[in-house]
Amino acid sequence: MTAGPDMGEGLFAAIRRRLADPGRVAVIAADGATVTYGDLLDWSGRYASALRALGVAPGDRVAVQVEKSLSTLLLYLGALRAGAVYLPLNTAYTPAELGYFLGDAEPRLVVCDPDRRDVLAGIAGAAPLETLDAEGRGSLHDRAAAASADGSDAPRRADDLAAILYTSGTTGRSKGAMLSHGNLLSNALALCEAWRIGADDVLLHALPVFHTHGLFVATNTTLLAGASMIFLPRFDAAEVVGLLPEATTMMGVPTFYTRLLAQPGFDRALVAHMRLFVSGSAPLSAEVHAAFLDRTGHAILERYGMTETNMIASNPYDGERRPGTVGRPLPGVELRIADPKSGRVLAPGEIGVIEVRGPNVFRGYWRMPEKTAAEFRPDGFFVTGDMGRIDSDGYVAIVGRDKDLIITGGFNVYPAEVEAEIDALPGVRESAVIGVPHPDFGEGVTAVIAPDHQQTVTDPGIRQALAERLAKFKVPKRVVFVDQLPRNTMGKIQKTALRETYRDLYDDGA
Repeated sequence: MTAGPDMGEGLFAAIRRRLADPGRVAVIAADGATVTYGDLLDWSGRYASALRALGVAPGDRVAVQVEKSLSTLLLYLGALRAGAVYLPLNTAYTPAELGYFLGDAEPRLVVCDPDRRDVLAGIAGAAPLETLDAEGRGSLHDRAAAASADGSDAPRRADDLAAILYTSGTTGRSKGAMLSHGNLLSNALALCEAWRIGADDVLLHALPVFHTHGLFVATNTTLLAGASMIFLPRFDAAEVVGLLPEATTMMGVPTFYTRLLAQPGFDRALVAHMRLFVSGSAPLSAEVHAAFLDRTGHAILERYGMTETNMIASNPYDGERRPGTVGRPLPGVELRIADPKSGRVLAPGEIGVIEVRGPNVFRGYWRMPEKTAAEFRPDGFFVTGDMGRIDSDGYVAIVGRDKDLIITGGFNVYPAEVEAEIDALPGVRESAVIGVPHPDFGEGVTAVIAPDHQQTVTDPGIRQALAERLAKFKVPKRVVFVDQLPRNTMGKIQKTALRETYRDLYDDGA
């Protein structure tokens, strides 16, 4: 995609300029209440004014850990209009995890659930705290309601930062991926083109809004296209089945689709009117792809992206959607397969590390210039760490992930972080955390522990202790105890052997 008139401006300026009808419905709540684009302009302006009144200046970080609601969307748009850098944080993060993020990002403002205010007050540093609850009420909403909607937007250019999203590192230290207005805008426009998103679309939005998929892919594309979205607080399979007749498109993680297939009312007649189902954030199995096609007549469109790059590749809207692949690179995105160590570009069919270059690729890691430099080739290609290959037709297949990354229910879990917490527990000699096939979550986080036998350790005890230190999705679903962890001649734990040993662990569906 060539740079157009949108590309030199900020994301919200592009949304505003492309808006043709302020009376068009932008958001439909689960209860049927509607919000127009005019309402979004009014309320996002109020939120921007409230942020400025709280001392937020262009470039300041606004950290947000709140439940999904319409107010969350308004806050995101208001932050863009105020020129702030939006920092969404998973609602499952514990205070121990939040302490690192807030200390590293040094936000000018922290927005949290009222029930967590006292906990966060001790780790937010000098940043003031404002609140929003699951219903979208709270001190920040009250400030916005009393604020003016007429304040001018902070001028933003393509290179200005729009957001920071933290992505865990294999050493356990999280990295803040800096995403610019140009990154987000270019990618959203490419997706609108690739997926034919238009003003007549109604997106069923059941994703969380603290990561790339729900916040940027789903929301930005909808708003830039002038489309509508049914904005659900969370995914509930039965509720989604009831609302699908009102939608034309849906974006989800593989877990959404496995759960829909288990619903008795989910059939071909229900979704005959649907235009598109998109899956991402984790690999979609060929079995689920085939079962969905057989049940509904729709071939799920699988795509590929990551926090640092937004979306990279997609199966075609028109043409073959190949199970087990993520399609071809999006317009404007260059993708190649290289030898992980030498960087030598490999031929079609050869397996290597996926490297990408384009306007979608992030600006680097927040306050980590050496780490940023290490992740880029001299010619500007970003080394994703994902292993893959390209076939003769240009389709990309992901064949593995470097550094043993686990993707469970669409969330990334890096074993080193979980292992560090386990190894610190009494009675644990050493541990290995692996991902093995799970019928619902794609991969189940599993801990294999060698106890020291001086103290009694149990599966429930380990998981209960971890629940106080880690987000729920990182806590192992099961704990297996062994006398010794398998090692090679160099002493390295053989996780491949462990994954093979326990590959059938969740065959009972638990």
